[in-house]
Amino acid sequence: MLWVKSFHIVFVASWFAGLFYLPRIFVNLAMVPPESIAERERLLLMARKLLRFTTLLALPALGFGLWLWLGYGVGRGPGNGWLHAKLLVVVLVIGYHHGCGVLLRKLQAGESRRSHRWYRWFNEIPVLLLLAAVVLVVVKPF
Repeated sequence: MLWVKSFHIVFVASWFAGLFYLPRIFVNLAMVPPESIAERERLLLMARKLLRFTTLLALPALGFGLWLWLGYGVGRGPGNGWLHAKLLVVVLVIGYHHGCGVLLRKLQAGESRRSHRWYRWFNEIPVLLLLAAVVLVVVKPF
């Protein structure tokens, strides 16, 4: 079980690294002057590649998490309400990841009207989600 848990942690950390950086590229895209076509295209290319790579990292993170839950029974039984809360956080992270893909498509199409300040705030969401997940797993408050 410790091998599975170790791989789960590594892939979750890697997934979050992508989720921390991708919106930072969005901030830069929102600040690109309209005449800087090459800069915009370079940032869009970086964002597309990072989203694809981050998605590939999310899959084993989720797979190893499911393995821990279903294969080893982590979080089963009384007093394991923390796991239900963590699963909610996981659903929110998946939703955030999907939202990044939607925002990227809008940026590529030139349809995004959001400011760099909005993207800066949007960039803080995965920090809060990671904090919640770690506290739930380590502290197990309920």
